Amino acid sequence: MADATPLDDLKQLEGQALTHLQQCGDESALRAWNTQYFGDKGVVKAAMSNLGKIPKDQKPAYGAELNRIKAAITAAYEAALADAKEKALQVSLTTNPLDVTLPGRAQTRGRLHPATQILQQIYSIFADLGFQVYRTREVETDELNFEFLNMPAHHPARDMWDTFFTTTPGVVLRTHTSPGQIHVMREAAGKPIRVILPGMCYRNEAISTRSEIQFYQVEGLVVGEGVTMADLKGTITAFARRMFGPERQVRIRSSYFPFTEPSIEVDIDWPQDDPNRDRLTKGTGWLEILGAGMVHPNVLRAGGYDPEKVTGFAFGMGPQRMLMLKHAIDDIRLFWQNDLRFLKQF
Repeated sequence: MADATPLDDLKQLEGQALTHLQQCGDESALRAWNTQYFGDKGVVKAAMSNLGKIPKDQKPAYGAELNRIKAAITAAYEAALADAKEKALQVSLTTNPLDVTLPGRAQTRGRLHPATQILQQIYSIFADLGFQVYRTREVETDELNFEFLNMPAHHPARDMWDTFFTTTPGVVLRTHTSPGQIHVMREAAGKPIRVILPGMCYRNEAISTRSEIQFYQVEGLVVGEGVTMADLKGTITAFARRMFGPERQVRIRSSYFPFTEPSIEVDIDWPQDDPNRDRLTKGTGWLEILGAGMVHPNVLRAGGYDPEKVTGFAFGMGPQRMLMLKHAIDDIRLFWQNDLRFLKQF
């Protein structure tokens, strides 16, 4: 028998490769076959390296045949791989059939925090009344937080605010949004003002169902010529009826704040058909919603305004407490606990 030629070796390689390919039963075995024949140390790579040992006159025929074999077994491999994937898909569909009639998984919808919702409601009401939103910083100097608001160092009114002091002398976490009055007056530089000043405040209070160490406030400030207590009463009444209902009655009581003179507290009557009425109003039928007053002349001067020429009024409210009133929430700590059972109700 004549000795096998290089072309005979290629014929044998092709037959062996196709036989092994037919024996591969799944995709994993096919991947292993591909590595065996086309990997860096595979059979086809070895056949290509033999090209340098072939006599010169046989190289063209050897190279052409090798290319044909590579194309043939590659096509056979791709067809076998596609067939194996199709069979695996059919097995998967029949083993774990997909019921297309089942309802889909609903996406959980996010929503604004209830404190943000009530703030936006307040913004909307005052925007309709011609107010602008003005934001100020949460870290203030002692002067802006107290002295320019008619509370010098010796003033007993400072005891009303349990202040957080920083390590920098004379710098505090603001205890109320009222320092914003000075900021906005100085920026307005004598022009009329009609703004609300929302923001976070901080007080070193014992955390309970009614108090927290951080809370939102919304301050209001109007300054201009001829501004009177009647303007203040009308603004507050309009706000209360937009927030709590058009049938609400407003009651005004005298009070004291160092930065307003005269000062008032504002109450609204609570609906008689509300089962929480007695609990919320302590049997009086009236519920306090905010404090207000005419801006003290000393505060106007600190802001750069002449109290002989202009007057103004200011008010302050706790939006979270308003939300508690509207929805009979009895624990202010719920706003910061991030309990989804609470938050999902809004």
